[in-house]
Amino acid sequence: MASMPVPEEFVPSSTLRIYHILAGQLFDSVSRNLCSLQAITIDRNSGVILKVQPIADLQSTFGASDAEEIIDLLHLTTLPGFVDTHVHLFLHSYSETSWDDQVTKESLPERTLRAGVHARKTLMAGYTTVRDLGTEGAEDADIALRKCLAILPGGKEPIIVGPRYYCSTRAIVSTGSYGKHYKDIDHVSLSDSMGTIGPKSSLFPSQNGIDGITGAEAADGIDACIKAVRRQVGAGADWIKIYADYTFRSRMADVSAEIGKMARPLFTRPELKAMIDCAHDLGVKVAAHAHTTDVIEQLLELGVDSVEHGAELFDNERGTSLIKKWAEVGAKTFWVPTLSVYYHFFKGSVLREWERAQVSFEKVLEFRDAEATKGRSEAVRISCGGDTGAFPHGENGLEMVLMRRLGARWEDVLAWGTLGGWESVRGMEWEGSQGEAKIMQAEAQLGMDLGFNDVSRSALDRGVPFGAIRTGWAADLVGVEGKMDGGVEDFEAAIMQGVRFVMKGGTVYMRDGKEVL
Repeated sequence: MASMPVPEEFVPSSTLRIYHILAGQLFDSVSRNLCSLQAITIDRNSGVILKVQPIADLQSTFGASDAEEIIDLLHLTTLPGFVDTHVHLFLHSYSETSWDDQVTKESLPERTLRAGVHARKTLMAGYTTVRDLGTEGAEDADIALRKCLAILPGGKEPIIVGPRYYCSTRAIVSTGSYGKHYKDIDHVSLSDSMGTIGPKSSLFPSQNGIDGITGAEAADGIDACIKAVRRQVGAGADWIKIYADYTFRSRMADVSAEIGKMARPLFTRPELKAMIDCAHDLGVKVAAHAHTTDVIEQLLELGVDSVEHGAELFDNERGTSLIKKWAEVGAKTFWVPTLSVYYHFFKGSVLREWERAQVSFEKVLEFRDAEATKGRSEAVRISCGGDTGAFPHGENGLEMVLMRRLGARWEDVLAWGTLGGWESVRGMEWEGSQGEAKIMQAEAQLGMDLGFNDVSRSALDRGVPFGAIRTGWAADLVGVEGKMDGGVEDFEAAIMQGVRFVMKGGTVYMRDGKEVL
């Protein structure tokens, strides 16, 4: 049988340039253990990991010494780069400027420049990958931002510094669901406080948007829903974002706060099915904003890939029945609890949004633990996404901190924030037997310590797995000072103040706690 040709990116570089990272402790996101005194050998030309081994076994076998550099992280815990699966880089904290004013008063060039700044802050917080779930009125600007953050074919570095960037362009809503932004936080729901749907004219209540600016793309009926999905995928979206429910009657808040804040379905089941099926047929996953139990149940049955928010997974009426349903039919669906946005907007509020979010998360933890005793350790799959952008970029780690505060084990949280992030945001080409084969190929091609050549650097965005420190995986690393396996306060200090080293794709961006230009 004739041998298969070796892809160009797997041809050894004629001049390997090597980093040897000496890790005092290494977090293995697969086994969820800390390993002491490990050496991580990285091919700087390709940005991938060549070998992970005990420091005692490290030997210099890659040629001239001036091609090798040792980075001493013996005083730190080295982890895979963190992944935030729910951000909005085109927004900044609502404590600075309301959502309405950002969308209607900040120009597209200003918002794009701000997004670049936010990308840098995110990377310096140790987040080497993010999924952006909507530009919020900035149209398809995330497509251009993604290009600037990526290493293009033939290139060696990105145009600007930031994380690996998965984007979803405009998101999809139904006509009439655009609501106003409320300033009195004690009288609104999460949907209103986040302000993500709108803006809506006060002079012309039935008009969608102001001056042609809308926070998302409206579609009604099966044909229009399919058309919206096709348009967004054709524009370059990595993901399709659907608002499956929302405070549709928010205009009623003037006379009834109860009616105005109630989340209602935005699409019929056939419309949801059409959008999910169409996206999947085009090789694209679907994320759904959803709070209400009936809508979440439909999404699980229809095979949605991630549910965002979901604070009503547990309620007194249904108990844990929806959580059990998730385990039964939603095996591939990730839950992104976005605890951070609930915490920022509703901690201390008269509303119970933050309380409901806490209870639902705790009930899911209890259910997962019970299922683990039956051999089902991932009954409900979780990834870490805080809805960052509604609160300051660079504070992405708060999501992991809140999970830890609410009782999650440190090793589970770190796995959800690294490998779980990869498993959640990765494209459909990495799923199933095809994905397993791609991972095996990535790991096997480097088993002989050959390394890649420069051609492969453009593959770092979508062609190489990330989220674990393993041979053949992307060299996305974060070095953290502090005790990861200690108490809740130790964990918080390490995540929020302890980042001292950041590497993305084999390039060092922070060293000794300082940015490396």
